[in-house]
Amino acid sequence: MAHTASSRTVIFAALGGNLLVAATKFGAAFLTGSSSMLSEAIHSLIDTGNQGLLLVGIRRAQRPATVQHPFGHGLELYFWTFVVALLIFGVGAGVSFFEGVTHILHPQPATHVVVNYVVLGVSILFEGSVWLFALRAFRKEGKGRRGWVEAVQVSKDPTVFTVLFEDTAALCGLAVAFLGNILAEWLDMPVLDGVASIVIGCILALTAAFLALESQSLLTGEGVAPEVLAALRRMALAAQGVERLNEIRSLHFGPHDVLVAISVDFRNDMSAGQVETVVSALERQIKQQYPDVTRVFIEAQDFRTQIAGAEVAGGAPTA
Repeated sequence: MAHTASSRTVIFAALGGNLLVAATKFGAAFLTGSSSMLSEAIHSLIDTGNQGLLLVGIRRAQRPATVQHPFGHGLELYFWTFVVALLIFGVGAGVSFFEGVTHILHPQPATHVVVNYVVLGVSILFEGSVWLFALRAFRKEGKGRRGWVEAVQVSKDPTVFTVLFEDTAALCGLAVAFLGNILAEWLDMPVLDGVASIVIGCILALTAAFLALESQSLLTGEGVAPEVLAALRRMALAAQGVERLNEIRSLHFGPHDVLVAISVDFRNDMSAGQVETVVSALERQIKQQYPDVTRVFIEAQDFRTQIAGAEVAGGAPTA
C-alpha cells in the first residue's frame, strides 16, 4: 500500500516540533511550578509519541499479503490511529484533569512567570508552523470545497488529519495556558492555573473522542465515496452485454488500497468468452480511472439468483 510523501513529511515535522516543545515546556514547568504548563508539557510529549505510533502504523500497513492476511495489512494504519486517540484521551486528558484538580485543591502561585510566557509564545510559533504545514497537506489531499468535518469523514488517510487535529488542540491548549497564567498572576488567583489545566483536559478529551470515532469507522470498514460509487455503477451499466447491475460493494483496506466487488447480469445469448472479454475490459477501465482500486472482482450472476442469495443471507442488493 502506497502512502503519499506528504503524509510522512507532516508526521516527521510534527514529531520533531513536538519533541523540542515538550522538552522546553517540562523545563519551564519545573522552574515555575505551573500546573497548566505541566499539562501542556505532557500533552506535547504524548503528541510526540503519537506521531511515532502513526509512523509504526504506516510501516506495518505496508507489509505484503500473507496466507493469513490475503488482503494485506492496510487496516493496521487505522488500528494505530485508534490507539493514538486512546492515548490522547487516557493519558493526555487524564493527567491534565488530575493536575488541574490537584492545583485547585492546593493552589500555589507560579514563580518566574516570565519564563512561562516566553515558552508559551515560542511554543505557539512552533505549533503554528506545524499546523500550517499539516493544513496545506490536508487541503492538498482532497479537502476541496468540503466543510472541515465532512472532509475528515470522507478522507481515508488518517495520518494527515490526525496531526492536524492534534496541532489544533495543541494551539487551543497553549492559548488556554497563556490566558490561565495571565489571569492567575494579574488577579492573584493561582487556582485559575488549575482551572486552565482542566480546560486543556476537556480540549484533549473532545479531540480524542472525534479521532476515535473517525478511526473506528475506518477500522470497521468504509466504502468508496458516493460519487465514486456512482461512477462505478455507470461504468458497469455501460459495459457491453450488461442487462442489469445486481450490486456493488467496496471496502477500503487503506487510504490507497480499495477492493471493489461487482455483480452483474449479462445477456443470456452471450458466450463465456464474450463475458470474459467484457469483464477484463471493465476491470481495466476501473483501475485506470481509479488507481486506488487495487482489486476488482466481477461476478456474472442472474438477477433472480442474486436476489434469492441475498434473501438467504439476510441482506439486499445494493446496486
